[in-house]
Amino acid sequence: MKVVVIGGSGLIGSKLVKILDAQGHEAVAASPKTGVNTLTGEGVVEALAGAGAVVDVSNSPSLEGSAALEFFETSTRNLLAAAADAGVGHYVALSVVGSERLPDSGYMRAKVAQEKLITASGLPYSLVHATQFFEFVQGIIDAATDGDTVHLAPVLIQPMAADDVAAAVAEVVVGAPTYAVVEVGGPEQFRLDELGSVLEAQRDPRSVAGDSDARYFGAAVAERSLVPADGARIAGTRLDEWRTRASHVQ
Repeated sequence: MKVVVIGGSGLIGSKLVKILDAQGHEAVAASPKTGVNTLTGEGVVEALAGAGAVVDVSNSPSLEGSAALEFFETSTRNLLAAAADAGVGHYVALSVVGSERLPDSGYMRAKVAQEKLITASGLPYSLVHATQFFEFVQGIIDAATDGDTVHLAPVLIQPMAADDVAAAVAEVVVGAPTYAVVEVGGPEQFRLDELGSVLEAQRDPRSVAGDSDARYFGAAVAERSLVPADGARIAGTRLDEWRTRASHVQ
C-alpha cells in the first residue's frame, strides 16, 4: 500500500517511513524538503495520487496560538481536499493527549481545530493522541525555567519514546479506520516536577520547584490533564532505557 507521510522528514515522520518501508509498504516522505508544501498546496495532489492512506505527523513551525491555528487549518484543509479527490481510504493524524483538556493553550486549541476538520470531512479517519515525547522533555524544562529554577506543576505525566510513537502510528495507519481517537502513552506515570532527575543525570545546575500554579506552555494543568485514559495503548520503553539508548547514540 502507498502511504503518504506528511511531515515525513521530521522526528516521527522519518521513523514512521522506515517502519512502513520495512513492512513492505510504499512509504512516501512528504515535506517541503521533498517538494510537498501543505500550506501552499504545492506538490500535494501529485504526492497523494494512488495513495491508500495518508498520515499527517507534521507540526506547526510556531507554538504561538494564532500561527499554529493558521498552519493546522490551512494545511489540513489542503490535505483533506486532495485526499478526497484521490480516494484515500484512511486519513490518520497525530495529535496530543489532553489537547481538549487544555483550552488555555492556543497551540492545543489549534490541534483541536485540526481534529474537528478531519472528523467532519467524511473521510475514513483515525486520530492518534500521544503523550509527551522523551525527546521533548528538555523543551518542557527550558520553557518552565526562570533564572536557575524550573517551575513545574506536581501533576501526572506519562511520556514515551519517539520510536514508540512512530510504531503506534504505523500500527494504526495500516489497520482499519477507527473513526475515533486512539490514545498511546509510556509505561510509567510520574509527576511533572520529578523531572529534576533529568537535570541531575545531565549535571544541570538548575533546580526544580514544585509549583501548583505553574503553567504548562501557558496552560493551567490539572492532575490528569496530560495522561491518557484507562484503555490507552501502552508503549514499552521506560525513561531510563531511553536515556541509556540515547547516550549510546551520542
